[in-house]
Amino acid sequence: MVGEPAEACRIVVGVDASPSSRRALGWAVRQARLTGAVVEAVLCWAHPAVYGWAMTKADPMLDHAAEKALAQAVAEVSGDGPTPEIRQSVLPGNAAEVLLERARGAELLVVGNRGHGGFAGALLGSVSQHCVQHAPCTVVVVRETG
Repeated sequence: MVGEPAEACRIVVGVDASPSSRRALGWAVRQARLTGAVVEAVLCWAHPAVYGWAMTKADPMLDHAAEKALAQAVAEVSGDGPTPEIRQSVLPGNAAEVLLERARGAELLVVGNRGHGGFAGALLGSVSQHCVQHAPCTVVVVRETG
């Protein structure tokens, strides 16, 4: 509508507490400082798969632990300087699917090249690879150095 402020550009970033995802979060925060974008930090969690056993309801402690881990990562990465608006989302589900859904309408999707899952020697993790192939926006893959 005329006269309503335009919604700020959004940068969605996947966070899983791995060094690579923390670098991705830091990159997203720096980019948001430059562009005036809003950062949406997304941490996804899923119940571990156990053969022959199924969870009947979600454990509230898992959600609380995920929220705490995300808040800690955001606090560590925001550091000095002006802090852009950072929205924190903790969502159950497959990380690649959740990130692709959250990336709809975003300017950028930022992911680390490797997270806590998969093979340690992989050049590109399964989540980041899936996001690169299917994202509805530009994807930035931030490498872990060291």
